[in-house]
Amino acid sequence: MTIPSRPSRPSRPSRTEQPTAVVTGASGGIGAATARQLAGAGYHVVLTARRKDRVEALAAELTAAGHSAEASVLDVTDRAAVDAFAAGLERCDVLVNNAGGAIGAESVEAGDPADWLAMFEVNVLGVLHVTQALLPALRACGDGTVVVLSSTAGHSTYEGGGGYVAAKHAAHSIAATLRLELCGDPVRVIEIAPGMVRTEGFALTRMRGDEEKAASVYAGVAAPLTADDVADTITWAVTRPPHVNIDLLIVRPRAQAANHKVYREG
Repeated sequence: MTIPSRPSRPSRPSRTEQPTAVVTGASGGIGAATARQLAGAGYHVVLTARRKDRVEALAAELTAAGHSAEASVLDVTDRAAVDAFAAGLERCDVLVNNAGGAIGAESVEAGDPADWLAMFEVNVLGVLHVTQALLPALRACGDGTVVVLSSTAGHSTYEGGGGYVAAKHAAHSIAATLRLELCGDPVRVIEIAPGMVRTEGFALTRMRGDEEKAASVYAGVAAPLTADDVADTITWAVTRPPHVNIDLLIVRPRAQAANHKVYREG
């Protein structure tokens, strides 16, 4: 009597075969949501951020759900740390430059140069450091993708946004210039520019911990974008066929027609 063999389960691709996506600023908000969605799309996700407990918890969550993930503590403004991180990667197919943030809502006249410098370091130099460090791996995989998460602030100005607007304009310039310079290389450059997104900490950080001011940013807006909305957009752009490049995608909630024009109920 011959006992039929059980059908074998499909094995997970080895780490050297499975495409790898690096997500910066993955400890919360858009970064964490993007990591979840890319993991669900089949990527081995490398989560980086400064908050060790948060990225390790997310990596554990993804692993428990059957996905492939690992956490790495990283400050994108520290070039030596970025270079060491890049040297330790087995491969990199996708880089999502998500780390960033805004500080303050003062006018240009009243702005603190220290705040401007801090925003420039994370939103601009952070993108530069990580992209430069990972470009060799992105080329080597034969089908690399660089995502720069900018903002609608990188495409038009508004009062009280001077430092953040300047930094995001610079991030937009990096993406546009890099796309020209990599023309002919097997690397796509995608820019995703979200408008009003309600996440756990963006507005609170910008308003220096003032919860009332942070809440007022979204007052009367029934449905601002969520982190998942932006993550869905990023994942869609990344998973297009290799010959398709989504150069620039601006995504806003329906209630926001422009940075300065938002419909608020009541």
